[in-house]
Amino acid sequence: METETIIFGGGCFWCTEAVFTMLKGVTSAEPGYAGPSTWLRASGPTYEEVSTGETPFIEVVKIEYDPDRLSFEELLKVFFATHDPTTPNRQGNDVGPQYHSAIFYTTQQQKKKAEHYVMMLGKIGNKPIVTTVAPLEKFWPAEDYHKQYYEHHKDAPYCQVVIDPKVEKVQEKFGNLLK
Repeated sequence: METETIIFGGGCFWCTEAVFTMLKGVTSAEPGYAGPSTWLRASGPTYEEVSTGETPFIEVVKIEYDPDRLSFEELLKVFFATHDPTTPNRQGNDVGPQYHSAIFYTTQQQKKKAEHYVMMLGKIGNKPIVTTVAPLEKFWPAEDYHKQYYEHHKDAPYCQVVIDPKVEKVQEKFGNLLK
């Protein structure tokens, strides 16, 4: 099985990971930070640093998927349906540049398809799409306690209020894409 990698920034990485982990063809979904390849230390940024909004990093999820089981277009549909791509630097109560809507591509084909999809969407209502489409410079994995956060903390208020509705939306709207 040959997999491809795409990196999505759709707000809090706990939400994004929970949504994409559910999809058939997704072999892994790893929370982390995307940003410039030049960083002052080899260990990468920390959650505490990124959450200040004062670093050049965005909370993202690195998705490995099997394109024979799940198309890139299907991933884009789920991505745009599960966050607000019209609000710069904000997703609900999560505010700051670390929550900007972004697609970091790893192939030129992904770039073309993502740019075309954004162009086709154009606007949602009367608001323009603000999603950044850019090449991946560097992905830094998040600290271990962020991995599978939703799976391990389903009873936490944030999970119940913010993540549960997104998961339910995917189950209702994209049932044919679920594992």
